[in-house]
Amino acid sequence: MRRTYTHRLATWLALATTALAAACQAAPHTPASGDQVIELLPRRADAAQRALRQLRDKLTTQPDNLALATDLAQRYIALGRDSSDPRYLGYAQAALAPWWRLSAPPAEVRLLRATLLQSTHHFDAALADLEQVLLAHPKLAQAWLTRATVQTVRGDYAGATASCARVAALATQLVAVTCLANVGAVTGRALPSEQLLELTLQRSAGAPPEVAVWSLTLLAEMAGRRGAADLAQTRFRHALALAPRDGYLLGAYADFLLDQQRPAEVIALLREQTRVDALLLRRALALQQTPGTAAALAADVRELAARFAAATQRGDRVHQREQARFELALRHDPSAALALARQNWQVQKEPADIRVYLDAAVQSRDAGAARPVLDWIAAHGSDDVAAARLLRQLKGGA
Repeated sequence: MRRTYTHRLATWLALATTALAAACQAAPHTPASGDQVIELLPRRADAAQRALRQLRDKLTTQPDNLALATDLAQRYIALGRDSSDPRYLGYAQAALAPWWRLSAPPAEVRLLRATLLQSTHHFDAALADLEQVLLAHPKLAQAWLTRATVQTVRGDYAGATASCARVAALATQLVAVTCLANVGAVTGRALPSEQLLELTLQRSAGAPPEVAVWSLTLLAEMAGRRGAADLAQTRFRHALALAPRDGYLLGAYADFLLDQQRPAEVIALLREQTRVDALLLRRALALQQTPGTAAALAADVRELAARFAAATQRGDRVHQREQARFELALRHDPSAALALARQNWQVQKEPADIRVYLDAAVQSRDAGAARPVLDWIAAHGSDDVAAARLLRQLKGGA
């Protein structure tokens, strides 16, 4: 699973896309058609679920209703964020089925399609859609933000900075500063970026919860990477109070707890979240740190092996970072992990990608294999104490 910050801004995306629709008028399994039944969703009595059922039923009878389809897709994306359930992204794509494969769909569909494409690492296609959206609507902040997110993941920091600059003219100061801090965190400017973001968040009382969670999670990760564990803990807990089921946040906090050797808290945190591969992986890693859990650990390893094998058979490369970590830590196969980390590095270049690549190289005793990452760090900088430790090990200093 790769949950970018854009996923946690799904509510804002819905608002932005609604505005775009008005302007235009003035990895999961993909169903073959919008009316194909994949699974019956839980029937909860709350108003949101009733509204969702009504929209879904209405779309079944009006599959070409653009406004209805985009509304339903937006709601599914938000549900995917709130429930940590990746199936909802597939449901969102199904809602857009009549336009999904068009070379020039309506702009509001392009924006949603770009968001879904980047979630499955189809970055070139996502950027192509965003380019077309922005040609027609250059003042659409969400499109610039999604573009910046993809550019950062791919390591195009100059492009991401330029996109964040456009966001700054169109969105709130907190959104703009968070966008820029996300770039600064991986280009040797982590501490000043963190300080500016913290100050901006303090001055942004009343910010939408999804934006506050985005900022807090980034701040927590930045503190954790520089070794400020107490501060990271405070920020993670603040973010979890606002979004207790956010998938990316749960994974990031679980990683922090694993680094702190607190596996019991990871197991409790992820008790009902193992539908997501990346969260199941983190529970298995926690079980590995916990005495007396051999049977449960073996079951999780078997399940993960089956899921990764199925993803490989589908040609799905979204999980290569997690699969590399699985091979390295749970199956103790550093050669396989290094091959996966190398393939993953061709797609995305974030701190977690650096760490798993270096760790695989260390355990493979192959410093030369890490050259692409070493060159990258030399060119862009790093403020990650875990990466620094691995670098010392590669150089024989630990």
